[in-house]
Amino acid sequence: MSRADARPPACRGPVVRRGALSTARDNGRMAETGTERARHWQYAELPGVDLLRARYIRKTFVRHTHENFVIAAIADGVEVFHHGGADQYAGAGTLALVNPDTPHTGRAGVPEGWRYGALYPPPEAVAAIAAETTTLRGTPGFVAPVLDDPYTVRLVHQVLRATDEGNALAADTLLRVAVTRLLRLNGGPLPRRRVRTAGARTAARARALIEERMAAPPTLEQLADELGTGPFALLRAFRATYGMPPHAWLTDARVRRARRLLDAGTLPSEAAVAVGFTDQPHLNRHFGRIVGVPPGAYQRERKNVQDAGSTLRLPSGAWQQNNGQHSQRRATGTPRGKNRTAPWSGTPWGSGSPSDSPDSPSG
Repeated sequence: MSRADARPPACRGPVVRRGALSTARDNGRMAETGTERARHWQYAELPGVDLLRARYIRKTFVRHTHENFVIAAIADGVEVFHHGGADQYAGAGTLALVNPDTPHTGRAGVPEGWRYGALYPPPEAVAAIAAETTTLRGTPGFVAPVLDDPYTVRLVHQVLRATDEGNALAADTLLRVAVTRLLRLNGGPLPRRRVRTAGARTAARARALIEERMAAPPTLEQLADELGTGPFALLRAFRATYGMPPHAWLTDARVRRARRLLDAGTLPSEAAVAVGFTDQPHLNRHFGRIVGVPPGAYQRERKNVQDAGSTLRLPSGAWQQNNGQHSQRRATGTPRGKNRTAPWSGTPWGSGSPSDSPDSPSG
């Protein structure tokens, strides 16, 4: 969202720049038109960073969250996503920005859909960059959900292209520059956790029970009885605390856990049953509406990264060790609160400033 745009988010319309980015030049494998295509992958030299390149027309993303930041650079078309109580419009040349654990949706804003590339850096990586290159205090995050900045849009697509080409130095440098620029233009401290009300405490207990019994969850009435409250009181408290009703949170949590199982090599059919879906088609449907690709395609890309990583000759033993620690945390589902900063200590995230790059933005 441009700082010059004084309209409230709820009234903001689409920003459309036709042909703002060349399809063939910026999206490589996504050069086809008239069809939906997506690739969700990782690059071994950027541990913990998810990458996405996609063209969607009819795709709709249900309300969900991400553990990582979302930095989505729109190349063509318009995406509409519900965020912060209002529909947000991101057109060509703009970025859709979502902080971790923030509920949002996604769909096409024009008949031809939208085409974009996205980076999903983990919170610890963004925090390390912010500490070194900005004066932000507290936990850094993005203020506005849409930013009109074609320069950073190009940077995001250049990061993706660098990973395609196996250019680790370029990918690392450009990612740092992009994150630094976004924090300088649109960064601020994330809100501190609110003081827990009685309703919030009840919602937290409900969430813990749902997660504990994910494979065979209780009904809303059973959950309310166990917590000593009424079904509608619990529903209101849960929605107010987590931005979605318990059943939607459960689906989001199941997909998140399924991702960890797939990362660890579990077959999609087995992962589906383990997290409480009836079968693999059930997982496929919900996985695609949250992650954007089928679980089989998601796992194949993860395996490609693991195979490539086993043959990489890395200049730093510390990087290789830390990357392994991070991968183990993702695969086993270690809580994010434990050892959150350790994997990034002594890695390229903690050394070298984007401002040292000749192409670094000054603002």
